[in-house]
Amino acid sequence: MKNYLILIIFLAGFKNVQAQDTSKLDSQKIMEELADAACKCIDSIPTSNRVKDSITADIHSCISDKVGAYQMGEKFSNLDLSKALENAEGKKEININMNFDPNSKEFKESYYKIERYLMKNCSALKRKIATNDKESKNSVSENEEALKFYQLGIDESGKENYKEAIEYYKKAVKIDPNFAFAYDNMGICYRRLEQYDLAIESYEKSLKIDPNGLMPLQNIAVAYQYKRQYKKAVKTYEKLSKIQSENPEVYYGIGQMYAFYLNDTEKGLENMCKAYTLYIQQKSPYRTDAEKIIQMIYEQMKKDGKEEVFNKILTANNISQN
Repeated sequence: MKNYLILIIFLAGFKNVQAQDTSKLDSQKIMEELADAACKCIDSIPTSNRVKDSITADIHSCISDKVGAYQMGEKFSNLDLSKALENAEGKKEININMNFDPNSKEFKESYYKIERYLMKNCSALKRKIATNDKESKNSVSENEEALKFYQLGIDESGKENYKEAIEYYKKAVKIDPNFAFAYDNMGICYRRLEQYDLAIESYEKSLKIDPNGLMPLQNIAVAYQYKRQYKKAVKTYEKLSKIQSENPEVYYGIGQMYAFYLNDTEKGLENMCKAYTLYIQQKSPYRTDAEKIIQMIYEQMKKDGKEEVFNKILTANNISQN
């Protein structure tokens, strides 16, 4: 009886299946529709003055909520739905075996499929996981006029009018020289305009106000990467690691520097494996990016005759070669 109820509830809940398509369900179409719903859920997540781990947990919930329906969709995609409905109404046995345990292989595979799709197609996901708005003492100004210019800068940044945004941020810090977030966002705008020295200057001003600012430290490292100053980028990431040793961005950044720019694929892989493991532990969608980089490193190490070394590093980090 349980399977009949699951089938009927699933079919009733999947409202966008067209009448002419009800003889078969398209597993990919189901996944995309459920992922789009997860994207809307993610877009609604508040980020102001929240730590990244809390935001990531909400993102994980938005995706996890859709996994069960996707698992059912995959199981039913090979069924003739008209016959399945007849069977359900006639109370004939339908054997559908599904594992909804979040720690099960089946659940994780379905979760990762939705997550990969979202990383490619959900702009809200990328915005939310890139947010780092946790406030410290001088992050946000208490001056209303400075805040007004800051918000105008945010509005222009959202429209990709970076030059205009910078002018508003300059007005904000002129009124309140200790407005760290204004310097952070000014730096991001300069980086978008490929004015990397000015970006670094803005981030450094922010760090004078808040030496432990995570956003400026991460962005300085990125700016150094664009300037092809890869060793400086590594040193900046290492400084960040002293503040947040469990921050996967540290190892992801260092891994990229060594694997692609400093000609050390082994050290690059070791760091990328650390990033990958931490992303999984923290349920971060950035796991998919680390996964891609590890695959790229594999291709290079295979080319260099280091496939055995690659496998040993993965094994040492308890990562499956699949």
